[in-house]
Amino acid sequence: MNFVAIQMLLGDRIKYLGLVTAVAFSTFLMSHQSSIFAGVMNRTRSQILDVQDAGIWVMDPATQYFDEAKALPDQALYRVRSVEGVEWAVAMRKGTPVARAADGTFRTVILMSVDDDSLAGAPRHMLAGSLADLRQPDSLFIDRAAYYYFFPNQPFRTGRVFEINDHRVTVSGIFESSAPFTNLPIFYARYSEALKFQGRERNMMTYVLVKAKPGVDENTLCQRIARETGFHAMTTQEFGWATIDYYFKHTGIPLNFGITITVALLVGTLVAGQTFYIFTLENLKQFGALKAIGVTNWRITSMILLQAGMVGAIGYSIGIAMTAAFYEYFSKNVDLRGFFLPWQIATGTAGAVLVIIVIASFMSIRRVLVLEPAVVFRG
Repeated sequence: MNFVAIQMLLGDRIKYLGLVTAVAFSTFLMSHQSSIFAGVMNRTRSQILDVQDAGIWVMDPATQYFDEAKALPDQALYRVRSVEGVEWAVAMRKGTPVARAADGTFRTVILMSVDDDSLAGAPRHMLAGSLADLRQPDSLFIDRAAYYYFFPNQPFRTGRVFEINDHRVTVSGIFESSAPFTNLPIFYARYSEALKFQGRERNMMTYVLVKAKPGVDENTLCQRIARETGFHAMTTQEFGWATIDYYFKHTGIPLNFGITITVALLVGTLVAGQTFYIFTLENLKQFGALKAIGVTNWRITSMILLQAGMVGAIGYSIGIAMTAAFYEYFSKNVDLRGFFLPWQIATGTAGAVLVIIVIASFMSIRRVLVLEPAVVFRG
């Protein structure tokens, strides 16, 4: 019977290809848009995760997410250092000055600071130069995206010159960074240099980066810091998820992507369901003949489910392969770095395709179950 079911499915190639195409298109759209949504949300915390030295971030209590923080007074650093369980704590400055290259090209950049002495918070994946080069006066590191923007089609080379806030600075290193949410170039400088490049304000410190002593639980230390200093402290993961949560709740990104994913699910369900139902109607005589020779309803149901499952498996495989190929090709672009197809989305999309197949086959099964075998003898 399984062979008969497959032959019935493949008998009308046009409708068979239409079913597969509908499922493949829905799979691609759902997995593609879901992956982009996940990538965009992950970008909001990328600079947090790029800081690998410290496990705790201390900030003003009113801070909601990474890109918007009230500066801390200088004494905040010493108060945090005095808390029991803190191995070390360093100041960190995040700003957005304008950098101008020698040819006049300029752009707003994200300027992150590292500790002057230990270089804690510095990027680790260097493409040119070394961490020690950041100790040079009036020097900074730039990420690969920044280099491609300011110096397109040129090989990596240190010694390039920028002007930031009327200061002449030299590129002493080039590094690979995670893509930020705003897709701005990322610069790193020592804390003292970053203050000079950014311009003086009353309070200059954005965050305090903290490393817990060995054996000290980070969550417990966060509570202790908050209790003793009055500042807010979160682990790297907590701060990252808090930033994602802010963008999730206060922007239209989830709604826009949700609408697209829902439309893909509805289109896939309606097109596949309608096509599969028409396919069943055109094969009513064959199903009637099977019932006339004694094939049970359960057996016919299994045949329809086999047909639907075959369409779903092939369509899903084609659609998910298209998504994977898209990210494999386009993720090489510096502006699309960080986007990929997570296995969770691939699995979730498979579940959505299963829903499409179940709904598409339901009406067909119902139509066949109420079918009278005598239909085969009608003209």
